[in-house]
Parts: sequence; C-alpha cells; structure tokens
Amino acid sequence: MWNGYVALVDVEDENRELRAENARLRKELAVMARKAFDIEALEDVAMLKRATPADTLGARVIAASISPAFRVVRLRIDRGGTDVEPGMPVISSEGLVGRIQDVYGAHADVLLTTDPRSKLEVVVKRTGGVGILTGTGAADRYACKIEWLENSTDPTVDMTVKEGDEIFTSGLGGAFPAGIKVGTVRAVASKSYSMFQEVEVAPAVSFSRLRAVLVLLAPPPPPDPGAKKKDRSKPAFDVRPY
Repeated sequence: MWNGYVALVDVEDENRELRAENARLRKELAVMARKAFDIEALEDVAMLKRATPADTLGARVIAASISPAFRVVRLRIDRGGTDVEPGMPVISSEGLVGRIQDVYGAHADVLLTTDPRSKLEVVVKRTGGVGILTGTGAADRYACKIEWLENSTDPTVDMTVKEGDEIFTSGLGGAFPAGIKVGTVRAVASKSYSMFQEVEVAPAVSFSRLRAVLVLLAPPPPPDPGAKKKDRSKPAFDVRPY
C-alpha cells in the first residue's frame, strides 16, 4: 500500500515537472515565432524600400494605442528627432498606413487612415473616379469612407463603384504620392437622388500585425498658421508596448 502511495506521489511530481517544462517550451516557441515574424516584417520592408524610388526611412513599430474594442487606433515608431516631420506618409508592404502625426524626441506617432481626422485624395483604380477618403473611427471594425465620389451623369460612362474595387492614393493635394494602395471597397450605397456615392473601404493594412514600416521623406503639407504649438515633451496618448 505504501509503495503504491509513494509511486503515485512520484508520478504526480513527474507530471508537475512535465507541465512546467511544457509551459517553458511553449513560451520559448512563442518568443521564437514572434522573432521570426519580426524578421519577416523587416525583410518585407527592406524589399519595399528597394522597390520604392522615393527617399524613405525604415522604422520599427514599438507601441500601439488600443481601443476598448481591441482595435489599434494609433501607432508609435522608433524614428523621431530631425529624421521625420508631421505630415510625412507612412507605408508598409501592404499599403498606406497613415501619416506622421507628432514627433516626441526619438519617437513619432502615426495617425492611421482609419482615424476620422485622416483625410486624403484617392482614386478608384477601375473607374478613375476620385474622392476624399477619411477614417470612420468605427469601434467594431477597421474602416474608411470615401466622400464626394461622383456618380456619372453620362449614361455611356460607368463610374459606379463595386465591392472589391481597389482604392489608391491619387497624388492630388501633394501630401501623398500617387499609386499607394489604400484599401478595397467593402460596401457601396448609391442613392438615385444623389450626385455622390457612399463607399466604405476596408484598409489594405493589417494594423494589429504591423511591426515595421517605411516613412516617405516627402515635404509635409504647409503648417496651419492658426494652429496652437503643441508640447512635444510627452506623448498625447497612452500606448501599449510590443
């Protein structure tokens, strides 16, 4: 009887050790997988940098601001100082991420295309129609919308946007160069009495998976002379480090 009890205790101790070992191995595998993912992201950005004719600067995503619905609403990168300036476009291998919003010391915050304060001129690749894309700030999904996208008054010209149409930067306005993928049309609501189409766009970029980006070192838009000077000594929002 006692021998059986001792054997059971030994088995329990062994199982405990095995569980601890399994937990340690799972943690190591998770770390290795994350490192592999980071390396892959850096390689993608390096390839994009070689393929991009514009002057660019690579950057790592080091933190994110997360909404109560667990959506990424802003990002922080490890570039700042005199390297980048507010207004500079930020891209990934998937497409347009957003633009530099603020610079704090050696870091910078990125305003995403899904933010309601983000506005840029875009073009529908298939139809050539142009409009203004802005973020919706939706809590349940990453989404943008296109405003002022005209319906055609010419019956021989089909300007109707369809689900799946690809959206790119138009290059108009000077803030963003033309030809950067912004997203894909998710839904269209075209009213017969309106000159404009209501279009929802799913962004091209998976914001929650971003680990590396490129900053396009293009001239930022002219500053607003009426804007108040910001205190750049500390961030404007709480971030969660990666």
